Amino acid sequence: MERSKHAKSLFLSGYNCAQAVLLSFAQDLHYSQELAQKLAAGFGGGMGKTQHTCGAVTGAIMVLGIMNGERVNNNEDLKTNSYQSVKELMGAFTDAYGTTECSELTGCDLNTPEGSAKFQEEEIMERVCAGCVEKAVEIVESVSSV
Repeated sequence: MERSKHAKSLFLSGYNCAQAVLLSFAQDLHYSQELAQKLAAGFGGGMGKTQHTCGAVTGAIMVLGIMNGERVNNNEDLKTNSYQSVKELMGAFTDAYGTTECSELTGCDLNTPEGSAKFQEEEIMERVCAGCVEKAVEIVESVSSV
């Protein structure tokens, strides 16, 4: 299964957005699924359901960090390249959706009964969030060598 579709499937099966993105790269980047689940557990819903930066984006940033992180320490050129990959990710995501903010993407406050009801009734998870997960994975693949 294509990685972006796999991430979407993980998300729709119950993993949060950040976990789904991070898990979709686990095998190829040689880290355990258990570690990926734990690392990304607090990033769903725009970081702890605060609805700030989309969890799919933060999951993608974690993937880019795993790809580049061990080589970055004390090397300014590699650090600059790593930051550039994140900027490209965020720029491409913003180009696709107009924002990286969970609250703007969903158009509702997930922390209120009314917002939660809207999220369910309008199937925002399936219509919006699943696409964000899929897109984040596609962007990582386009800005990296995986």
